[in-house]
Amino acid sequence: MTKKKDIGILRATHLRGPNIWTYRPVIEALLDIGALEDTPSNQLPGLYERLTAWLPGLVVHRCGVGEHGGFLERLREGTWAGHILEHVVLELQNLAGMRTGFGKTRSTSDIGVYKMAFRTRQEQVGMAALQAGRALLMAAIDDTPFDLPAAVTALKDMVDEHCLGPSTAHIVDAATERRIPALRLTDGNLVQLGHGCAQRRIWTAETDGTSAIAESIASDKDLTKTLLKSCGVPVPEGSLVISAEQAWEEAQDIGLPVVVKPYDGNHGRGVSLNLMTQADVEKAYHLAARKGDSESVLVERYITGDEHRLLVVGKRLVAAAKGESLWVTGDGISSVAQLIDSQINTDPRRGVHEDAPLNAVEPDSGEIVLELERQGMTAASVPQAGQKVLIQLNGNVAFDVTDKVHPSVAHAAALAARVVGLDIAGIDLVAADISRPLEEQRGAIIEVNASPGLLAHIKPADGAPRAVGAAIIEHLFSASEDGRIPVIGVTGSRDTRLVARLIGKLLHLAGLHTGVACSDGLYLDQRQVSATNAMNWEAGQRLLINRTVQAAIFESDARMILAEGLAYDKCRIGVVTDLDGREGLAEFYIGDADAMANVVRTQVDVILPDGVAVLNGADAAVAEMAELCDGKVIFYAADPDTPVLARQRAAGERAVTLRGAKIVLAEGADETPLVSLASLRPATAANPDSVLAAVAVAWAMQVPAEIICAGLRAFDAQAKKSKY
Repeated sequence: MTKKKDIGILRATHLRGPNIWTYRPVIEALLDIGALEDTPSNQLPGLYERLTAWLPGLVVHRCGVGEHGGFLERLREGTWAGHILEHVVLELQNLAGMRTGFGKTRSTSDIGVYKMAFRTRQEQVGMAALQAGRALLMAAIDDTPFDLPAAVTALKDMVDEHCLGPSTAHIVDAATERRIPALRLTDGNLVQLGHGCAQRRIWTAETDGTSAIAESIASDKDLTKTLLKSCGVPVPEGSLVISAEQAWEEAQDIGLPVVVKPYDGNHGRGVSLNLMTQADVEKAYHLAARKGDSESVLVERYITGDEHRLLVVGKRLVAAAKGESLWVTGDGISSVAQLIDSQINTDPRRGVHEDAPLNAVEPDSGEIVLELERQGMTAASVPQAGQKVLIQLNGNVAFDVTDKVHPSVAHAAALAARVVGLDIAGIDLVAADISRPLEEQRGAIIEVNASPGLLAHIKPADGAPRAVGAAIIEHLFSASEDGRIPVIGVTGSRDTRLVARLIGKLLHLAGLHTGVACSDGLYLDQRQVSATNAMNWEAGQRLLINRTVQAAIFESDARMILAEGLAYDKCRIGVVTDLDGREGLAEFYIGDADAMANVVRTQVDVILPDGVAVLNGADAAVAEMAELCDGKVIFYAADPDTPVLARQRAAGERAVTLRGAKIVLAEGADETPLVSLASLRPATAANPDSVLAAVAVAWAMQVPAEIICAGLRAFDAQAKKSKY
């Protein structure tokens, strides 16, 4: 054990599912604070002042006091290093842009050793924050320097690299508000919402309902215009050209000024506006050809007005943003590039990261170079004092105007999305006044974009943020849908694999495509697809991402809960068989029955409000967990005179028991006999408690009695590779 004033991290574990601390993923660290056990914070001179100077945001940490400034009150009065580290790590994650607030620290039976848990949204970032937090706290204790800006920058870089982008995270947060589960499928932004056959998938602003054909149409701007025009949507006159000479000829035919842009570009790259001369048109052609994927370039009539981006989800407009021109004013000393940096890029809303609502302006970008050339200038030119220089005619589409959109404009945008075939679309249009019909002002829709950016609507540079994530979730899931399939969790140590497999058999016979993850392996519709122990988080995810699975059964035990967390966030039915097995959990500091019960109760804590707990009524400690369940409870016990069962039935509730040797479904005073144990296969009949638990689950799942009876007779507990 560490004897000096230091904090040793003995172990750090990412608990990816519900655990003894909370329903959400956490990192649990086992800490040895050594001699600091004898030195609380109020006995460390200057610690309070140094910590609050480095991390002023600690003032909002409520801690156990339950109010603003609660943690600082504890820090001033005296608290221990493990607890302080918990709050330092949380604040570092907040500073890095990964907001979180949950943390707990508890002492263990070893003096100076603590278990500390903190919420993290991403494992690598959380682990790095733990190490940085320890270094910061030790620097504060020892009164040595610490480079906080460098530490925060490193964490921010990790957030950018490893975490969901802000747009995807916004959609996932909206799903969470609806209690729809989310699983990240890659290191990028591909996310599954819901489980099994009820799932939908998103990739930022694309969904599994986004048509590949529609995306191809949207990327072909000339085809898009043709389709929109045929359906009466106003579009600018224009044609596709393949040379600079053709571009000028087309510009003359259309009439100046014109717009030149790649026919397959996006995000405004390579677009040049308000072109009046042959030289400008030809330069714009070459720029557009470089920015696109071919020499084909679109020349269109220039429309007077501001650029707007309208977001259509499903069949309705949900958000709209307007762009504006960018100018700098000369001072007779600074170059255009310097003026851009001092007058434009200093805006705190601008940045190079994805979460910045406005982009930083790069003077050497092709569009800006061309705009400056048209004014006889370069980025190195020095404008006269007071001279205004146009940097960008349009762009910066991040100023919310949703409430100003005229109904006919909203209708035209929604129609454009439907014509192309996109379920989520960004409609670019130009209009002088978005509150008036397009026809009155010669406005037009200029592009339809697949996978549109959402940040301008989520975090506009000006105006109210729009709940576009909620709109996308409403599009994917009706009000009555939550993306969930029946999930059944079985926890304990007494033949839980048998309980899980028998439940799988009964639900399969009831017509559900069923998956089972248990210590015998992984099963799909009674077929063993893997003989490797599947009582782990990774195997559980295989069931939840399978689009054919209509019900999923998971076996778990206390060790899995302590080492990984449950493989699912919530369940329809949770089974607890017993609280045995704590003898093998000394490494987790599970030393008595109360500690074991605190672990196993996790299974009951995650039962949905409309779900059911199936509890062993013959085990008093298990039966006591009934009061923790948000849903209903079914007790089971072989002895029908078990006091818990008697009280349950007296209250008119359900229980499963044996009457003689026959399995009985009991509800209040009513009893429905099923089959006798003697009619089951020997290996099954030898485990009556397991059979009763499985029958209780089938009953809770409304499986008909005759199917339960057939399934019990047919089930072979010894067959691990049964066929369909």
